Amino acid sequence: MIKVISSPISRDELKELAKEIDGYFIKLVVDLDKNIIAAGAKMHFDEEQELLRLGSSQQSLWGGGYDLESNTVTYDSIINNRPGINSGSEIIDVKIRSNVEKIIRKYLPI
Repeated sequence: MIKVISSPISRDELKELAKEIDGYFIKLVVDLDKNIIAAGAKMHFDEEQELLRLGSSQQSLWGGGYDLESNTVTYDSIINNRPGINSGSEIIDVKIRSNVEKIIRKYLPI
């Protein structure tokens, strides 16, 4: 179940989204331009496609996740691999990482 998040969600909603991946981890794709998150799919690709369908720009989409057990934000997704911009699946640019985290913390009760 993919949910597009544009306002804060509850802890119960967060736990519901985590059910897709063993109940403790949520994959997320953040749109830095629109300040929204797609969450709840097994693959970042599916969340990315949903945001693109809704009019997001590819350049503003970055993947990561949230681990409910360790309360940590992750910045790793194959969609982050962009030759000449980001050389691997981990978000390298400190500013992009910071902006992704700000949006995640703005909407998720973490």
